[in-house]
Amino acid sequence: MNFQKAEDAVKVIKSGDRVFIHSVAAAPQILIDAMVNRADELKDVEIIHMHTENVASYVKPEYQDSFFLKSLFVGANVREATQKGRADYIPIFLSEIPILFRKNLLPVDVALVQVSPPDRFGYCSLGVSVDTTKAVIETAKTVIAQVNPNMPRTFGDALMHQRNFDILVEHTSPIFESKLHAPSETDQKIGQHIASIIEDGATLQMGIGSIPNAVLASLEHHKRLGVHTEMFSDGLIPLIEKGIVTGEEKVLDRGKVVATFVIGTKKTYDFIDSNPQIKMKEVSYVNDVANIRRNKKVSAINSAIEIDLTGQVCADSIGTKHYSGVGGQIDFMRGASYSEGGKPIIAMSSVTSRGESKIVPYLKKGAGVVSTRANVHYIATEYGIVDLFGKSLKERAKLLISIAHPDHREMLDRAFYERFQ
Repeated sequence: MNFQKAEDAVKVIKSGDRVFIHSVAAAPQILIDAMVNRADELKDVEIIHMHTENVASYVKPEYQDSFFLKSLFVGANVREATQKGRADYIPIFLSEIPILFRKNLLPVDVALVQVSPPDRFGYCSLGVSVDTTKAVIETAKTVIAQVNPNMPRTFGDALMHQRNFDILVEHTSPIFESKLHAPSETDQKIGQHIASIIEDGATLQMGIGSIPNAVLASLEHHKRLGVHTEMFSDGLIPLIEKGIVTGEEKVLDRGKVVATFVIGTKKTYDFIDSNPQIKMKEVSYVNDVANIRRNKKVSAINSAIEIDLTGQVCADSIGTKHYSGVGGQIDFMRGASYSEGGKPIIAMSSVTSRGESKIVPYLKKGAGVVSTRANVHYIATEYGIVDLFGKSLKERAKLLISIAHPDHREMLDRAFYERFQ
């Protein structure tokens, strides 16, 4: 293999190019830094990516003439820039993102990715993040790959021959690790409520955050669970090691833990390395409603920023300020609702960090409705879990008020009376 230095490799990037960056923990920081170091030489380079971790220096104010980000999910590292107009957001279901590249709706000039070293047959692994990156590698004009011995070797769609990469940069660096936070008392209560409705033999999808980890920690007495999820994280490992997650009742990918990206600690990356039980697949497969529904008892757990009294779920913005993205919530809400015995679940604490109710009479002005009234089934807070499916507007409101924080129930009761009486 012929390797180049990062600073030489990124010289292929020209003003006006569209540059894709590998997702989540796989974002190749050495290539990103080398590109940003060329800021004075570049104008109007469009950056596109899903959620990424680590430093996104290209959205700093001093680089706004050189780089402009259009993200497919707003992560913490680009949130301020998006809210202040130095970056933009493309609303889209995760399942449909590969279409943008395969149908040439967003042709990519240069892709910056990170892979494992090749095996003796020449196959590298995309490791912790397949998602939409596979589609980009197959369609981009030029692909620059950081070859990193620390990248875990995963299977499924993660394996790609080295011929797919035009320029190789050898660099050893740690894979980004997420910090583990102990679940709060509130998280634990929510986790217990959700665990109480998950059946043995269910297939799990978990979103990002402390609540999904609290749910996993509450499943120690369950049996024969399966996993078909966007994200694999540390919380799943004890369940796999204890034989609670076996996948033996799955219809699709029986016995396999299916995910499209992994974010966790080094323990997680070591666990998935060369592990044949872990099957990494493109997001168009993982989030395909037709695939999700094939497994029985799919229990999909996602989060919300606020929910109004009729069940409308805002999960991507705080008013007009974009906070995250549409992501895969609807993909899995629909997939779980079609699954035999499936349970689509929205989980959130009852109040914000400022003590404001997350169950509200009306969504904030400009708030995005990610899951509509018709999509919602189960809603969980630390005060309980309710099922809105098949319920009227008045019935929904009463159920939601019952799991709101006690300090806000009187206010919500007044809002109910004003709206429905």
